[in-house]
Amino acid sequence: MSAVVREQGTGHGDDAADAGERRPLVEGAPSRVIAFGRDGAIPLSRFLAHVHGVAALLPDAPFALNLCEDRYRFLVAFCAVALRGQTTLLPPARTRGAIDDVRARHPHSYCIGDRDDCGCDALQDAGHAPEPPHYVRLPDVLPTADGDAPELPLEHVVAIGFTSGSTGVPGANAKTWASFHRGTLQNLVALADLHGEATLPVVATVPPQHMYGMEMSVLLPLLGNVAVHLGRPFFPEDIAAALRDAPRPALLVTTPVHLRTLVESGVALPPLAAIATATAPLSRELAAAAEARFGCEVRELFGSTETCIFARRRSAIETAWTPYPGVRLQPVPDGTLVHAPHLAEPQLLADIVELDEAGRFVLRGRQADMIEIAGKRASLADITRRLLAIEGVRDAVAVQSQAADGCGVRRVEAIVVADAALTDAMLLDALRCSLDPVFLPRRLRRVAALPRNETGKLTRAALEALVHVD
Repeated sequence: MSAVVREQGTGHGDDAADAGERRPLVEGAPSRVIAFGRDGAIPLSRFLAHVHGVAALLPDAPFALNLCEDRYRFLVAFCAVALRGQTTLLPPARTRGAIDDVRARHPHSYCIGDRDDCGCDALQDAGHAPEPPHYVRLPDVLPTADGDAPELPLEHVVAIGFTSGSTGVPGANAKTWASFHRGTLQNLVALADLHGEATLPVVATVPPQHMYGMEMSVLLPLLGNVAVHLGRPFFPEDIAAALRDAPRPALLVTTPVHLRTLVESGVALPPLAAIATATAPLSRELAAAAEARFGCEVRELFGSTETCIFARRRSAIETAWTPYPGVRLQPVPDGTLVHAPHLAEPQLLADIVELDEAGRFVLRGRQADMIEIAGKRASLADITRRLLAIEGVRDAVAVQSQAADGCGVRRVEAIVVADAALTDAMLLDALRCSLDPVFLPRRLRRVAALPRNETGKLTRAALEALVHVD
């Protein structure tokens, strides 16, 4: 979990400056399309009726875990919870363990979902997990009620997001409406060139419970001229079908894992406005292949649960990241402080950056990724990037193995998903061309798949379990 560092005088992001101010929860004309799907479009007027109808169903409690699979129902539930003055909890995964952990931290909470099994990924013995306590199952036909577009106090904590656990134990990060509102306006400006005055359709493969999914598929249609597809397509054919539901070329919001699958699938996609990707590093080779395959720009976004999105790059042709306007990075011994208009206080990231004179930056790994062997230093993230660039490697991660005696030199180990035609010797020869010999993996382990979560990340717990498998 990244530490939060308080700083005086951070400007209009201060909570004190927001006290008493209110901003709309959703903006636009009643006829504006906010969501679409196979059965057509949903206007803002109908959406607001659903929000007020669902709000009347909710119990009196301070917190709600939103487990909805259907993205439109997630939108409705998120706004209904906010309308009631409550806070949405965004679990790091929809497993029973993750849900129970979040509820243990917030005992006065309830769950809201759109499935009989509460949306848990881990189903139990009889094929269905029992419903968690205080589970509100949305009816198949959403109720409606009259009501205007609500306004929220800027200081109201509308959501608490939990980090994925890729750097340790998941941490809680509170998000005020001020933070979400300002961050969303930045994202809308960054996407404005894709659609002009027309409504921008968005199709997302990432879950709305993840902060990236929240920003790009929930907040965008609430505050901008954006309409989101109500589903979460997973397989390439499903993604193509969802894109065909869009009235015009859509923005595909996805991850590098999904993007690689799409590129290699051979499935034809309709014309796209652009592709946005985040949650894991995107290689230049994959970005270039996707641009060539789908005929559109691939934009990689940089952010975290703590910071939300604050920088972008076109990875096919750029190495450096361009921060959003008003964002300033400050290298410190433990990583990098991010100062931004949408942050009430600077946030500390574990990432080490190198800044140029224009304020653009290049990632140099994380402090926890840095390793030293024979007096030389390297980054596990950089070794992983070099592994993924080898033709025939479909997925990979570099880790530092435990020394046999517990106190000796810890060597690099590579865990790879690769074509059978790519032998270990060929893989090592390819690495040897760009890597110092002391950092060549002393052990190559082949697996059918890496234990990535639904956003494509490898949690620390999953990696440690994998490393300790003989």
